[in-house]
Amino acid sequence: MLFNIKIADFLKIQNDVNIIDIRIIENFNRSHIPNAKNIPMDNLLANPHKYLDFHKTYYIYCQRGLVSPRVCNTLRNKGFNVVNILGGYEEYILNK
Repeated sequence: MLFNIKIADFLKIQNDVNIIDIRIIENFNRSHIPNAKNIPMDNLLANPHKYLDFHKTYYIYCQRGLVSPRVCNTLRNKGFNVVNILGGYEEYILNK
């Protein structure tokens, strides 16, 4: 099972995957990875069954890649298939 993905590898598949931006809505509205869905971290962790399907894989990112690893670990422990995008949105901006 894949736990983390480097941005260079993510960029090759980004159009074919479920992407979740866990930042606050204001940051998401300023800019985000194309095709990402905004589900703020607190909402996602409080009720993951509302947003996630056990049969799908989700690629999750935060601003700098410091918060999303913890969120991914929590969701994995609940049985969800999630992959952390290393470096978060800032790494995406540097490499897009």
